[in-house]
Amino acid sequence: MQRAYRYRFYPTSEQEILLRKTVGCCRFVYNRALAMRSESWTQNKERLSGFDLQKRITLWKKEEGTEWLKEVSSVALQQSINNLEVAYQNFFAKRAKYPTFKKKNAGGSCRFTESSFRIKDGAVWLAKTKTPLDIRWSRPLPEGAKPKQCAVKLSPSGQWYISFLCEVEISHLPPVDSHVGIDLGISALATLSTGEKICNPKAYRKHKRKLAHRQKHLARKKPGSRNREKARLKVARLHQKISDTRKDQLHKLTTRLVRENKSIALEDLHVRGMLRNHCLAGSISDASWGELKRMLEYKCEWYGRELRVVDRWFPSSKTCSACGHVVEKLPLNIREWTCTCGAVHDRDVNAAKNILAAGAVVNACGGTVRPKSVKARRQVSVKQESPSFR
Repeated sequence: MQRAYRYRFYPTSEQEILLRKTVGCCRFVYNRALAMRSESWTQNKERLSGFDLQKRITLWKKEEGTEWLKEVSSVALQQSINNLEVAYQNFFAKRAKYPTFKKKNAGGSCRFTESSFRIKDGAVWLAKTKTPLDIRWSRPLPEGAKPKQCAVKLSPSGQWYISFLCEVEISHLPPVDSHVGIDLGISALATLSTGEKICNPKAYRKHKRKLAHRQKHLARKKPGSRNREKARLKVARLHQKISDTRKDQLHKLTTRLVRENKSIALEDLHVRGMLRNHCLAGSISDASWGELKRMLEYKCEWYGRELRVVDRWFPSSKTCSACGHVVEKLPLNIREWTCTCGAVHDRDVNAAKNILAAGAVVNACGGTVRPKSVKARRQVSVKQESPSFR
């Protein structure tokens, strides 16, 4: 199984100049190849392959005005064409939108294959660098694993990261007998079927006013000035802090759930559709439900756990977990309700219990748990009661 190990490093002034040139050249090659491929299709209906575009790099190095492409590693430039090819494959497979041009202020990245970097005694040399990188080894690489490729990334806040892609064998966690259902929310990020509620850090809401203040200062600066660059870095660093806070919470939560439970039941929410509600879009994005689900998927695959996804139309909140009665309406402002059987339910805890039960049905019967509509039930009853004239 392939797994990436990411570290932060602090380049010297000479290394940073070379790396910034490499990132800039990769961005230039990507954008020029994208423009050339789009123009070739719209005008001549000809599709340029990745191999055709890689051959153009040699010609670009000989052109006047772009001879500076020779100063960086050719491997990194070729990998940028491969990245564009992957972006087109994702677009044709309807996994992503049409590729867009890369911006300079958004940072950037470049990739190196196995032949263009070297690791020896904990030191890493990249192509055309004379000294090793000053890497903060927060965790060791797997023993005996040989990285196949590495990627260098410059964040918009000016931080440098390097990640190594290795093929490793991940051992499964010891077996446990507990199962859990999760109901995702905004006030509480996750409510477990055990009754526990995981608080939502609300990283964006916490820094919202400070971020607006810094963005206002950025908008007032003259474009191209040094003061504007300073203001842009302040905004980018605050965005980085918000992102790091959110990812830290999600990683800790998902790792704990995978370690403690044999199976995890989760509702398949239509996050993209829910973001169309302008009143809740900011809070939903801040909660990052899609990223939480993605982390649970690959961690369950790594460690031998089972993730059960319940259909999004399953009425988990309106169904009584004690008797199965389904209420007709249950507005969002009602957080507790009493069933006809006398059971008093907390809305989120009740939904988590129903998701856990529905996840067991999904595991036993396969498919999804989706209730029939009232119209469909009426049609079935009418067909059964109507007399036969044959």
